[in-house]
Amino acid sequence: MGRNGLDIVGQLEALRRYARVLTRDPDAADDLVQATFVRAEERRGTFRDGADERVWLMSILHRLFIDTRRSERTAEAREQAWAESRPLFVPASGEVAARLTQVRAAFLALSAERREALHLVAIEGLGLAEAAEILGVPAGTVMSRVARARAELRAFEDGQVASSGRGLKVVGGRDDRTDR
Repeated sequence: MGRNGLDIVGQLEALRRYARVLTRDPDAADDLVQATFVRAEERRGTFRDGADERVWLMSILHRLFIDTRRSERTAEAREQAWAESRPLFVPASGEVAARLTQVRAAFLALSAERREALHLVAIEGLGLAEAAEILGVPAGTVMSRVARARAELRAFEDGQVASSGRGLKVVGGRDDRTDR
């Protein structure tokens, strides 16, 4: 007999049998019985004198089982919804992996200025003004760098050798006056 005249431990076998019927797993059943004893100890004050201990404990066990199942179903539904909201990951085939390696190499072959501008605008989704602020250059410069980077990548796609900015004329410089 426990405190207040309750024989919780005397109900152990009946609780185990019922828990095994509910869970169909001996380990989960033992966990459920243990949780039932903890809950019964916490709520000992709710036991009415003269009530059947076994019925009281089994009702606690049953409610705990139902609550646990609901929580598990809710967690499963939440995880399923999250999984459905994420694009599926499919490992790249050898051909796709090789192609991605080529595109990556072409991207990395861009000049640092063009690569940075293209990354900020195309990958990070920033506007020209935001990218310009980050890079500390005018928005027109960012627009020009992005356009040239895209042109180099298109040339790569077309199988042409991409220019890396060599041979460009500096507008407003000395060479500008001599070409007239």
